Amino acid sequence: MRRLCSVVILIAFAISANAGDPDILDDFLVPPGVDINSITRQYFTFTGLRDMQRVNYTGKTESIVRRVTKKIFPALEGLGVSVSRTFYPPLSITPPHYHPRSSELLVALDGPLEISFIDTRNKLFVQTLQAGDLFVIPRGLIHFVNYTRGDCGGGTMGIFGSANPGTVTLGSTLFESGIKADLLAKAFKTDEETIYKLIKANQQ
Repeated sequence: MRRLCSVVILIAFAISANAGDPDILDDFLVPPGVDINSITRQYFTFTGLRDMQRVNYTGKTESIVRRVTKKIFPALEGLGVSVSRTFYPPLSITPPHYHPRSSELLVALDGPLEISFIDTRNKLFVQTLQAGDLFVIPRGLIHFVNYTRGDCGGGTMGIFGSANPGTVTLGSTLFESGIKADLLAKAFKTDEETIYKLIKANQQ
């Protein structure tokens, strides 16, 4: 486990060095109105992932994700890196989604789990990961996870080359954003009744 953590740290530094966020001209940035001389080690520390080991996943069929971006960890501003911690209940999924501003390096903390992405040629790439495996998802490509263990939950760590990679989930984006049902019906070559069912299902 110590070796895996070391690998994750090295990868995070590598991604940060090649990040897509704008370069900064200081060592680090502080929020407006904050005196830089008042900054202590606590500013660079985030402890909000500690309780992920005690997540209640009873009855859940989708993964539970906690994204650590500059919005909740201001020290990341300008550093070009962020992470997400995902917990998977048994036989759960992460729905299809993509990150518009960053690639993602997924570290499997448990396994097996099935990770997939689709490229712009409409080619599907599927890989089964075991604990300790890494998998890279190029920026802006749709991807999803199928956690195949039924006896216990598991987890992953996602490392991003942006302090704010963004997440667009296809189901909620298409069926919760107010797009007219008749337009969606035409786009998906189906009827409006089916679209209304999908809208209702995504609102639950």
